[in-house]
Amino acid sequence: MFPYKDENPTILTPYVTLCIIGVTSLVWLVYQGAGLEPALSNSVCDLGAIPGRLFGLPAQPISTPRGPVNLCPDAPGFAWYTVVTSVFLHGGWFHLIGNMWFLWVFGNNIEDSMGHARFVGFYLVCGILAALAQILVQRDSPVPMVGASGAI
Repeated sequence: MFPYKDENPTILTPYVTLCIIGVTSLVWLVYQGAGLEPALSNSVCDLGAIPGRLFGLPAQPISTPRGPVNLCPDAPGFAWYTVVTSVFLHGGWFHLIGNMWFLWVFGNNIEDSMGHARFVGFYLVCGILAALAQILVQRDSPVPMVGASGAI
């Protein structure tokens, strides 16, 4: 059974939920080129959270059926901001649609109970904590992390 709506009445208009869906969709369409290359790869490498990079490790190639591939070249600097920016990036249409669908179905109820301002903070903190949990488990991974699943 796939949730497509809920029966919970709300009092507040879910402005924050709508804004998050709008901003994330705009990032996908404009910055990530709606999934077309090279915009998708560049955006994921530039603003996706790469655990190994965050811990100062050099880029490591990963094994693929066609041989080792270096996903993202080394980038200078300490990019902890990517823990936040990665929440607004997605790897494909289904990834984006799935996350935004669940945000729409469940986010409006949470925003209604928490209020607009607290919901913004809650969404960002959940996204950051989920990213940090994965980063700590996969400290040396060269694979970029993207998506709002942890926030949702």
